[in-house]
Amino acid sequence: MVSDADRLLINKVKEGDTKAFELLVRKYQGRVASVISRTVQDPAKVQDLTQEAFLKAYRALANFRGDSAFYTWLFRIAVNTAKNHVMSAGRGVPVNDIEYEKADRIATQLQDHDTPERQVLRGEMLKNLQAVINGLPDAMKEAIILRDLEGKTYEEIAQEVSCPIGTVRSRIFRGRQEIIEKMQGYLKSGNGQGQAAH
Repeated sequence: MVSDADRLLINKVKEGDTKAFELLVRKYQGRVASVISRTVQDPAKVQDLTQEAFLKAYRALANFRGDSAFYTWLFRIAVNTAKNHVMSAGRGVPVNDIEYEKADRIATQLQDHDTPERQVLRGEMLKNLQAVINGLPDAMKEAIILRDLEGKTYEEIAQEVSCPIGTVRSRIFRGRQEIIEKMQGYLKSGNGQGQAAH
């Protein structure tokens, strides 16, 4: 599940190489910040919580066994860091974890978090993206989640849903195509009220 590059860096970190961890931070900090910014709107606080998430990851890395992709493990830490911040402020958590995850794996282009304007645009796009995902047929949506969220192989998905690998590939392909087409419709509309919202 862990890429060779990540595994090499993780092993170096476990051996005490802090520069290896800096490389992991550089690789994933945009995606971690994107996850956190869906809950926390203050850009400065997003940066603080991103650093906090990576600090937690660094402290817990000795317990990382490689059963899942490194980013999947890191993603959970980021989500929990954001949730803990929101709950400590007494505001509750507005969206459940699975909503974050589905959007995060498919909308990797929405990682910029530098300005409030980008945050507003990303928030609108994520709402439309979530509407598209929720509108997929159940079998197609399940295949997309298992592949793009959980990082499972086509063989694992085929076994889990009890259907041929060719069917799994077809569902994932058609699901991604539908997401792309409807998100393009949203982008062309330019106002967050395009074809993706339904």
